Amino acid sequence: MSGNADPRPAGEGTTSRTRLDRGRGALGPALELVHTGRAPTRAVLTAELGVTRATAGAVAAELEALGLIRVDARPGAAAGLQGRPSHRLSSVLDVNLGSVLRTTDALLEAGALRRDGRIVATAPGCEVVDPDPAKVLGSVVAAGAELLRETGRRCVGAGLAVPSAVAEPEGLALNPLHLAWPAGAPVREIFAEQVRAAGLDGPAFAANDVNLAALAEHRHGAGRGSRDLLCVATGHRGVGGALVLDGRLHTGSSGLALEVGHLAVNPDGRPCHCGSRGCLDVEADPLALLTAAGRDPGPEMSLLRQADDLIRGQYGDPRVRTATEQLIDRLGLGLAGLVNILNPDRIILGGLHRTLLEADPDRLRAVVADRSLWGRSGGVPILACTLDHNSLVGAAELAWQPVLDDPLGALA
Repeated sequence: MSGNADPRPAGEGTTSRTRLDRGRGALGPALELVHTGRAPTRAVLTAELGVTRATAGAVAAELEALGLIRVDARPGAAAGLQGRPSHRLSSVLDVNLGSVLRTTDALLEAGALRRDGRIVATAPGCEVVDPDPAKVLGSVVAAGAELLRETGRRCVGAGLAVPSAVAEPEGLALNPLHLAWPAGAPVREIFAEQVRAAGLDGPAFAANDVNLAALAEHRHGAGRGSRDLLCVATGHRGVGGALVLDGRLHTGSSGLALEVGHLAVNPDGRPCHCGSRGCLDVEADPLALLTAAGRDPGPEMSLLRQADDLIRGQYGDPRVRTATEQLIDRLGLGLAGLVNILNPDRIILGGLHRTLLEADPDRLRAVVADRSLWGRSGGVPILACTLDHNSLVGAAELAWQPVLDDPLGALA
């Protein structure tokens, strides 16, 4: 017998290959179902894909052979279930790098690795926000590359979360004001150059940090199961928004959709750096809360940490409560406008907005309902984001997307 001969009985190998050939188009969708936890068993995978059990089995076997999922043929029957239990499926992804730039007063957090929606390693990238993007991104990539070496993991791509609108297709950071970078900095090109210089394989991507937080929450956090997910969040400065439709980020014609920070919610409010007044960006971020509460921001910690600590520790102070309620009302007004336009089936809030929701959920939901055109829209669920480092997870998801789209092509 030749060393290359198929040892299976005549016809069996042909049948198996035919099943797999028919199922190759399902590899990407199947991997995404397993990766996001929507297909924990082969039986569920079969139903979700709408294929035969044999085809689903061939698809799962191929993904396992590529090292992308684990198939457990002996999971043990769940309590109360009869019959032979279906094979359990789980993602074994441990191959990509995510990096996040998150501004504090003088600190940038850096790259990390993500496995199955979880952060498995992090490292600081630099401690001073340099006005030269290349220096900052070089430091971030170096930290991520060192994590790869320490953990022995391979890399299929790198993603970068940027606290700025990122224009496509060029990958330009249009307004990185809080990073002191020039407007229009080519962050994706610089990031890709640094990734290549570090000897890392795979493509490099860059996107807005709130967009990536929304993507991560949709796949692994508070947004799971939502079809039309609206995410609004504030970090250390400013307010961002994102929309996930049918599992994909809605970024508009050039990557600039959902700039919710520049919705006017107080016509007589604070001047905004965009040239308008009373935008969410300056009426519902940590600096706005601290100012309204009569607190002078200190240099010892980030504005977000100071605002969070103020609400959680001193909510009984009348001035703090009044300031918090003021921000809740501003945020609710902005959310109601977005609900009227977008009609999402779920809203998730991150950063300080999550803390505002926790402080007085009834007030925020009442403002949104009162300002919404339709009763059903006003009743949209409003939840807190649940993932730690969700922008970082989202950056890794961005790098992972080509593998989800075409596992064979991306790993060839």
